[in-house]
Amino acid sequence: MERSDFDKVRASVAEQCGSRVEIRLDRGRNKVDIQTGVIKEAYPSVFTIEVDGEKNTPDQLLSFSYTDIITKDIRMRLC
Repeated sequence: MERSDFDKVRASVAEQCGSRVEIRLDRGRNKVDIQTGVIKEAYPSVFTIEVDGEKNTPDQLLSFSYTDIITKDIRMRLC
């Protein structure tokens, strides 16, 4: 992983703050969670996404590292 890749991902996420995204979380052992939410904040090492809650649960605030995108532990797509 090169520093320029990290900087490109960080700039791209920061540019999309406030945008609605669909995220695919790789949980291992062929388990994948698909959720939708809004990118809330982009910090130097991590970014946060407010994920829509289910029927009876409130929204959750999840944080991810930019390396999660580079290593494809999560995949994001604009909605």
